[in-house]
Amino acid sequence: MKKKIVVFTGAGISAESGIRTFRDNDGLWNEYPVAEVATKFALEHNTEIVLKFYNQRRLAAAKAQPNFAHIALAELESTYEVIILTQNVDDLHERAGSSNVIHLHGQLNRAQSSIDSSIVYAWDKPIHIGQHCELNSQLRPNIVLFGEPVLHLEEARRHIKSADKVLAIGSSLTVLPAASLLKKAPYKAEKILVSLDVKGKIPYGYKFLRGKAANIVPAICKNWIL
Repeated sequence: MKKKIVVFTGAGISAESGIRTFRDNDGLWNEYPVAEVATKFALEHNTEIVLKFYNQRRLAAAKAQPNFAHIALAELESTYEVIILTQNVDDLHERAGSSNVIHLHGQLNRAQSSIDSSIVYAWDKPIHIGQHCELNSQLRPNIVLFGEPVLHLEEARRHIKSADKVLAIGSSLTVLPAASLLKKAPYKAEKILVSLDVKGKIPYGYKFLRGKAANIVPAICKNWIL
């Protein structure tokens, strides 16, 4: 049986592929107030603005390419069972070749029903007012908005509790409850955190490596494969 590596990724790994983050000094929240584009209230009362915002994000993500860190993580599957838990809503992990990716905050290349979140469609084009699901409700981005529950949290928790190694990449550790998953890693597991900046408290037992994912992660993965 292959040993299990659980990888937890945040905005930092996608930023190195050119996808703007939300919380950095030049992040999207400086241009778009959270209340206007990322809440259930905004979706219901300013639907067109919210759809436009995520249509722009979808286009930007589609143009981005996986970087060396994404590719290195995919190559780990030659030796390990690899589960990626990502806060990111792009599909860069999948395009790099990773086959087991759990999206905690949804996916830009999906659309869902506004009244039944279990109705989800593959979607690679803009979402417009008047486009409806099979229940005749307005389609919306498959994105976890503020005030909505994180997706697949229990499944993610089970995976990290059974990990032999945990590699956290590009997270500021401030977005909860997703970031709290790192505390569930086994005591004996090898645990590494790679990030340019950490604002939250580094969980006990993690080795912190400050730097860019594309520079550091390939070396970690190569060492684990050898």
